[in-house]
Amino acid sequence: MTNNLDTLATALYVTTDDLLKERPDLAPWRPAVGIAPQLTDAELVTLAMMQAMLGFTSEARWLRHARAHLRHLFPYLPQQSGYNKRLRKAAELLRRVTRILASSTSVWSDDVWIVDSTPVECGRSRETVKRSDLAGWAQYGYCASHSRFFWGLRLHLVCTLQGLPVAFALTGAKADERETVLDLFAAEPHLTAARPGQRLIGDKNYFGRDFERELA
Repeated sequence: MTNNLDTLATALYVTTDDLLKERPDLAPWRPAVGIAPQLTDAELVTLAMMQAMLGFTSEARWLRHARAHLRHLFPYLPQQSGYNKRLRKAAELLRRVTRILASSTSVWSDDVWIVDSTPVECGRSRETVKRSDLAGWAQYGYCASHSRFFWGLRLHLVCTLQGLPVAFALTGAKADERETVLDLFAAEPHLTAARPGQRLIGDKNYFGRDFERELA
């Protein structure tokens, strides 16, 4: 298991490092003059992806695990607050590397995609709704599968039949699912440009003549 993790970490690091050499503009902005970070951007991406693949949802727990088991791979590990700030600034880099890794798999060429959305509940009490930092973005929406209203967001996901994510969006709970899908493909036209005849399967919330015509 340790050898497999080392190989995985090395592959992630090399992929990210090569990408940054080709596209230095993807790296988070920092002043030209100053102290270089002790954890490089390539190491940060490697650390974040290993956290996700190993199932650590808590950054603090993951860093404790890394200090105990991965010191030979990461000589320097930041504190949780510093790690979180670095991740936020590197969001675009993480997204780009994730897409490269996904598109290099055989599953990426699947000619059938599935589209759906799911509620992301963010609070239940009125007090939470008033005080939450999501107030003004999160909304009240209806979840048909549970036959109840909820306050929060909605995750829209396009994925392959094997479950590999192709595109996603996080919107308010009332966002129209059809409009969101159209926006997803409009934002990344290259996803469908090279895929004539791509099939997209969705439930009744995605039906409609005008929608299907515009999607085609």
